[in-house]
Order: sequence, then structure tokens, then C-alpha cells
Amino acid sequence: MANPFRAKLTAAALLFCLAASVFFYATARSSAVPRGGLEVPTPTPEAFDQAGAVAKLRESIKGRENEPAGKVFKNVKNLAEMPAGRLLAVMQFGYSRSLGVDCTHCHTPDEWSSDTKPQKQIARDMHVMMGKITSDLLKNMESLGGRQAVVNCTTCHRGQVKPATNMQ
Repeated sequence: MANPFRAKLTAAALLFCLAASVFFYATARSSAVPRGGLEVPTPTPEAFDQAGAVAKLRESIKGRENEPAGKVFKNVKNLAEMPAGRLLAVMQFGYSRSLGVDCTHCHTPDEWSSDTKPQKQIARDMHVMMGKITSDLLKNMESLGGRQAVVNCTTCHRGQVKPATNMQ
């Protein structure tokens, strides 16, 4: 008899790979130029100063860092209850490093609440997917013996926009 939990986990893994592929094709289409089989980001006319942008945002929320991000910033959906100061760190050190990108991958500078870039919604959807895999599937794996397994952006992306689909 087939293990129903294993079937759900397999389905979730396939869904994760599909979502990752959709994310790659939606983001890499115009932002990379193939050179010798490697994807090299197309240079932008002006270099984005991520550290400066984050410092400016930190200054703009001074005194409100511990308030929920959804009350401090506009259009925060998935992480609205997280403290605003922590949200900036998660974006800068979590999302940005995990995908090897800067803020401009998902955001338009100084128009942070804008949803014009599809990558922003893709990141939101993948965040929900990671949560479901971690809380609904990994949490219920008896073979882990109570250890808390976690899936995050780095699990597949490993510092690249295109997720690792095979490990050679």
C-alpha cells in the first residue's frame, strides 16, 4: 500500500520545482545574457546602492522598527506581522542573498509598494509554498524524529536567480 504522506511530499516537491522553473523563466527572460552557457546579468545604466537604500528606509522608520511591517510600510502582505526593522533585514540578508540579487529585482526604488514587477508576486507565492512545505509536510515526517526541518529560498536558489534543479 502506498504511503499517502510520501505521495503528498512527492507532489509538493514537484510543485516546488515547477514554481521554481516558472520563477526562473519569468525573471531571467530579460535580465540575463547567455555567455558561454552562463547567465550574466545585463548591466544597468546606474548601479543601485542597496546599502544606501536600506539605510534610507531604516531612517524613515526610525522609532517604529518594532511595529508590524504591515502598519509601517505599504502593501506588505506575507510578512505584515513581522517587526518593520526585521523585515528590512529579511529582505536584505534573506531574499537578496538567497537569490544573488539586489532590491531592484522585485522593487522599483523609492516606489517600494509598487507591484509592477512580477518577481514580487512570485516571491510572495514562493514564500507561501515554502511555509506549506515546512509546516504541512516536513513537520509531519515521523522519520525526522522530531527535528525541525525548514525549507527556505537558499534551499534551492543557493545564491542564484535560477534554482538548483540538479546537484552534480
